[in-house]
Amino acid sequence: MVLVEIDSKAHPNGVNGVKTPFKSAAFHRDLGHEFQKLTRSDGNFVTLEDGRRIFDASGGPSVGAIGWGNRRVIQAVTKQMMDTAYCASLYYTTQVHEDLCQHLVDSTNGEMARAYVVNSGSEATEAAVKLARQYFLELNPPQPQRTRFINRRQSYHGTTLGALSVSGHSYRRANFEPLLLKNVSSVSPCFEFRGRGASESPSEYVERLAKELDDEFQEQGPENVCAFIAEPVVGAALGCVPSVRGYFQAMQAVCHKYGALLILDEVMCGMGRTGTLHAWQQEGVVPDIQTIGKALGGGYQPVAGVLASRRVVNVIQRGSSAFVHGHTYQGHPAGCAAALEVQRIIREENLLQNVRSQGALLEKLLKELLGGHPNVGNIRGRGLFWGIEFVADKETLRAFPSDEHVSLQIAELGLGEKYQIGVYPGAGSVNGLEGDHIILSPAFNVTSDEIQWIASNVERLVNDFFAGRIGA
Repeated sequence: MVLVEIDSKAHPNGVNGVKTPFKSAAFHRDLGHEFQKLTRSDGNFVTLEDGRRIFDASGGPSVGAIGWGNRRVIQAVTKQMMDTAYCASLYYTTQVHEDLCQHLVDSTNGEMARAYVVNSGSEATEAAVKLARQYFLELNPPQPQRTRFINRRQSYHGTTLGALSVSGHSYRRANFEPLLLKNVSSVSPCFEFRGRGASESPSEYVERLAKELDDEFQEQGPENVCAFIAEPVVGAALGCVPSVRGYFQAMQAVCHKYGALLILDEVMCGMGRTGTLHAWQQEGVVPDIQTIGKALGGGYQPVAGVLASRRVVNVIQRGSSAFVHGHTYQGHPAGCAAALEVQRIIREENLLQNVRSQGALLEKLLKELLGGHPNVGNIRGRGLFWGIEFVADKETLRAFPSDEHVSLQIAELGLGEKYQIGVYPGAGSVNGLEGDHIILSPAFNVTSDEIQWIASNVERLVNDFFAGRIGA
């Protein structure tokens, strides 16, 4: 997207200090900016109405898994819509829905028992939270006192009120705090770059975080906690931060100690993005409940989902056998068709191996080209999911003031004629407000030549941006 100030020369502050909206009937994310129209998407490129071809090096917000314009996916969706466009899930199912759910369960080597298909990551989080609550209501004997959740600061699990309630992103929560659930508390993220002490070993850091979670259980009353929710690799809120080895095993041990569930949010980091189909497959744990999205359908249809373990499913099945939750468009046939075809392509073309090999190349090049830059504080990630955090001072790791919007400016500069590259900006990695980063998460079928182009172009973009700041 390209953001352009409204008639800033004629009306620098708009009319009476209020920005004048463009003539659009759409309630855009910012009513004071004009959004360039996309006219075409093909391969790794999106084309703007002015003719610019932007290399989509982030897949939007890490959505694009196989690039754009894939004929197989388009044909699968079209055929499904011709056959059955909609399914009222209260009465019916479809074969494509059943096939997708079976594919997802099989992809976990049988560790997860059932899949629940919705339309967005926020919907998936809502379902996961409600499923965790219902699990404890249907235990024998039931545990109705379990109403509390523990999240991590600087986390993001969705934009609806329930999903935002279990998120720890200060900026996104701020306007809505009075409306959010009060039964959620927070612990520190596993963020080695800013969280681990200089004299602290990785294992000591994990031990400290496990004790913090244990202490939080004690503070809330361990018998009152439903679940601990976390992202295996933190996405937009921190910028591709993986956990320290052994962290999730330690966190799950605390949950098991007190009978609580572990919910892993893989909406952004899952479905192959980090090199395995499920990010938890690299962590030595199996979650009780898992959310998925984004790369699930690769952007071809709105689709996300929840995977439930045998532990959870067996309790519901032995109890009421009915999940008290539902959406008009859950299990939507077109969404299922898109997701199933995208996942088949990933498997048939061995794209997870490409994610691992090209991800290793991207890591190597980024660290070689930008690791020594005075305003690059940290380069971190896994697979094809990499974040670059920017700092005002490399010695103290001081962040730029939040009102300077450094990451957004870099992303906007990247869309210009000189670079024509799309990166995903984020902020809040220090305290939820300050801390700028960009995310690089290209399609799983990206080539070595394209990875080299991405790395060199991002180096040029970052160098030029900060050189321009010095000269300003």
